[in-house]
Amino acid sequence: MTEWNFADIWETLAERIPQAPALIHGDRKLTWEAMDQRANGIARTLIDLGVEHQDKVAHYLYNCPEYLESTFGILKAGLAPVNTNYRYGDEEIVYLWDNADAVAVVFHGTFAERIEGLRSRVPKVKGWLWVDDGSGPCPAWADPYEDAAKSATERVRGPWGRSGDDLILLYTGGTTGMPKGVMWRQDDLFLRLNEGNIMKLPEDEGLEGVRRTISGPGPVHLPACPLMHGTGLFTALGMMDVGGSIVTLTNRRFDPVELLDTVDRDQVNTMAIVGDAFAKPILRELDANPDRWKMSTLLAIISSGVIWSEPTKAGLLRHRPSLILIDAFSSSEALGMGVSVSSGNAAEHTGHFSLGRGVRVVNPDTGADVVAGSGEVGVLALGGRNPLGYYRDPEKTASTFKVIDGVRYSIPGDFATVEADGSITLLGRGSVCINTGGEKVFPEEVEEVLKLHPGVRDAVAVGFADERFGEVVTAAVELNPGATVSEEELIEHVKSQLAGYKAPKRIRFVDSIGRAPTGKVDYARHRAEMAEWAAGSA
Repeated sequence: MTEWNFADIWETLAERIPQAPALIHGDRKLTWEAMDQRANGIARTLIDLGVEHQDKVAHYLYNCPEYLESTFGILKAGLAPVNTNYRYGDEEIVYLWDNADAVAVVFHGTFAERIEGLRSRVPKVKGWLWVDDGSGPCPAWADPYEDAAKSATERVRGPWGRSGDDLILLYTGGTTGMPKGVMWRQDDLFLRLNEGNIMKLPEDEGLEGVRRTISGPGPVHLPACPLMHGTGLFTALGMMDVGGSIVTLTNRRFDPVELLDTVDRDQVNTMAIVGDAFAKPILRELDANPDRWKMSTLLAIISSGVIWSEPTKAGLLRHRPSLILIDAFSSSEALGMGVSVSSGNAAEHTGHFSLGRGVRVVNPDTGADVVAGSGEVGVLALGGRNPLGYYRDPEKTASTFKVIDGVRYSIPGDFATVEADGSITLLGRGSVCINTGGEKVFPEEVEEVLKLHPGVRDAVAVGFADERFGEVVTAAVELNPGATVSEEELIEHVKSQLAGYKAPKRIRFVDSIGRAPTGKVDYARHRAEMAEWAAGSA
């Protein structure tokens, strides 16, 4: 049995390549040695709070060096990091931190006012580390992150030690309403990431294998997507495992010009994005300014979370044919289900993937394998190293992680057919989850907020095809008799309760939602009617 722990790996790398760059953010650059020293301070500060082994520490941060540096410190201390979607509203944040049993939060100063209003509702949190972003002074109830980072002069380890069983929690919007915390053992997560990494560490040699394999700086990686999502965080962790440096963008809103400038300035080798929401703006800039960026060091672009389209991939390859474009089909609870690779003059078809190792496409009722070329629709089941389940949710865990033929599989609900050559064509989630630019939105959550408006009798939220984001949220709304409510008013009402990306972009007013006697709604019909209505009102 292996016992991989990220903190152990990174401490070994800090000894092996102390002066190599680890974190880059605009003009800020931290070496591996400096990151290690500062992470010790974060670990010491957290332990001094009186925490216990595997207590949870939440991040409430935009992309920045402190995100990964404090992750290092959390793992050094034998605690478990928890991501927080910075687009969430008060109710979602309170739910997440309470559900995760968070005892400390590392947050950007710009969120201080929001936290001030909800601190009394998260009494389990006993430590607040304030990351200065120039938005105002440190509140009296928090401690400056910089003071914590400078508080230790030697290596820090919790009195309980570390192991491969220590957890990393990744909260995902999922398809069932409120976010669920996916529990990854570090040993399992390391081996999953290492399997698909651009460089690999020997799996069975432990830290001695790290010392033997890494003798200089690793790849330069730019997660263009948020670190608070799996695509950004997991690709960064994988690159750090091989001594790479992580470049984060300084702008808090995606700017393709900044990204392309950064690729050239920092000589980026790999980049992580989330589908066309990132790729299309990048391509537009390259088309408009074909001679501005060299991208001479860029080897690969990795996309996960949302399938990106064949025309977009073809456009990027037109500008740099040597690029490898990797469409990684994964989810928070199932890494490595499939991959689609485009390079040279050939862009792979959208939704067409090669199966990952240990992946089966099975009948959701019988568990029998779908026969290649049969046209039968099945669900993807990933065996091997998988999460333990969802934190504090045994029911959801039992429905997603199932034993077939004596093997435990992760089955998140992704439907596909198997082609005659053994490849798969992805059909999407069997649920009604809306995936907008990589953010998952559960329709009932939006519907319930819409129905809280005094003028609304009933509502249905559905995804609507969008060129940039893949899908956007739209809604059909049935008003109470005599009520007069505008589209703009309802959209603002939802935004006052939920994250902005969950608010409908368009609202179609209908005479009746047309629910069945059981109360169920035909989402497919509403999606079709929304498309027809949008085409007619364009």
